Amino acid sequence: MAKLYFRYGTMNSGKSIEVLRVAHNYEEQGKKVLLFTPAVDYRDGVGTVASRIGMRKEGIVIDDQLDMVALAAKERPKCILIDEAQFLNKQQVLQLTEITDTLGIPVIAYGLRADFMAQLFEGSYHLLAWADKIEEIKTVCWYCDRKATMNMRLEDGRPVFEGEQIQIGGNESYLPVCRKCYSSKKKQAHIL
Repeated sequence: MAKLYFRYGTMNSGKSIEVLRVAHNYEEQGKKVLLFTPAVDYRDGVGTVASRIGMRKEGIVIDDQLDMVALAAKERPKCILIDEAQFLNKQQVLQLTEITDTLGIPVIAYGLRADFMAQLFEGSYHLLAWADKIEEIKTVCWYCDRKATMNMRLEDGRPVFEGEQIQIGGNESYLPVCRKCYSSKKKQAHIL
């Protein structure tokens, strides 16, 4: 039975590496995969899934006009992979459930759980509610040896805790941190 998986982690936890690894494993066996990425993520070019270690692959751009169900029904892949799934909207997440439930195609969505203000993204909110299986991809806090559970945004190398939810960036803009270090940096900024 096909399932909808949501695999989440902080920035720099290896989510995109995992997406590319899974795609490679299917394709190496001659099995078709559809790889999707939201249009809002333009960091490495719209439609490109790229890891920090240099691996990259072109994907199908998800925008408001894309009917992922119709495309999956036409292409009949063995698996569907989604990078940066936090940027999906509710209707797009529901399309993923339909692909899984009616077409019997497993869907693995990778993304952040929460933003730099510890607020859920729309896509993450709905994936946490609708996914059959939720798995955490772990990494270590930038400042200590605890497990990173938060994303800290930086501006000019300094932590910030207010602003627009979406700001595309990498290590220059975000650090994976544990809750204790996040709270400590927030107190230092006199925001708590």
